[in-house]
Amino acid sequence: MHGSVHIIHKNAILIESCKSNRDLRTLRSLHARVLALGIAHHDFLRVKLVSSYAHCSQLPDALHIFHCARRRPTFLFNSLIKAFDSLNLHSQSINFYLYMLQSGKLPDRHTFPSLLKSCASLSALHLGRLVHAAAVVHGFSSDIANSNALIAMYAKSGDVVTARRVFDEMPERNVVSWSAIIGAYGAHGMCQEALGLFEDMLESGVLPDSKTFTSVLAACSHGGMVETGRKVFETMEERFGVRPRLEHYTCMVDLLGKAGAQEEAKALIERIDSPPDRALWRAFLGACRLHGSNLNPSDPSLGSTC
Repeated sequence: MHGSVHIIHKNAILIESCKSNRDLRTLRSLHARVLALGIAHHDFLRVKLVSSYAHCSQLPDALHIFHCARRRPTFLFNSLIKAFDSLNLHSQSINFYLYMLQSGKLPDRHTFPSLLKSCASLSALHLGRLVHAAAVVHGFSSDIANSNALIAMYAKSGDVVTARRVFDEMPERNVVSWSAIIGAYGAHGMCQEALGLFEDMLESGVLPDSKTFTSVLAACSHGGMVETGRKVFETMEERFGVRPRLEHYTCMVDLLGKAGAQEEAKALIERIDSPPDRALWRAFLGACRLHGSNLNPSDPSLGSTC
């Protein structure tokens, strides 16, 4: 028995690594092996296979394994709800949740985060409220992952007041919670409030991460707070050990460009280690058009992407 458990666990780890690397060829080989070993029916392996095939964009395989299962616990449904959401098939994610309910399965605390992300992506506020109510009924509304997903859903749907109420009622908060509510205020033009929350976060002893700084810098950009943005960008690595990434440079280029500081924005682009992406070029070139800059978009120093 112990040997069987060890084999299952070992194969589960290997299958999970295929998911992380999107290695479909090895995944199919491992699937064949667990079938040959007679352990493919194990619930733990089924979930790993379903989520791994889905992550490799092989939903027909994932659904086939699901429908072949004689026993379908909630976590097997959860793996497909999450898979649909991760592939931006948000309507299917919600429909699969409804199918789970029709099958007589009760949701658990892992059901709701992906479901709420799908509601947010569809801007389906009414549906998101129904999911929120379901989370309350089943006793999972205070779970930190669900609360974080609720904040993001309400914020993206334009209901910042309810997002803040969820945040205020959380028994505990982590960096994701703070980043989500800071981003909510910043995205809706309440930039001073966003920066105030950032200060509250630091005072509470929660250290910011990369996503926090994206939210803070985006708020500075929305509010035209150039000096504050510069200060935050310059201190994020030396004070908090968070190295600026492409999204942080994009926020700064957008902020500087809107303020008419295209030369500074250009100098910042030249400091980036990785190749600038479309979002960064859009921010920079949009600023050039806005201010009628004399900078030449075909300048070789700006990269061939222009």
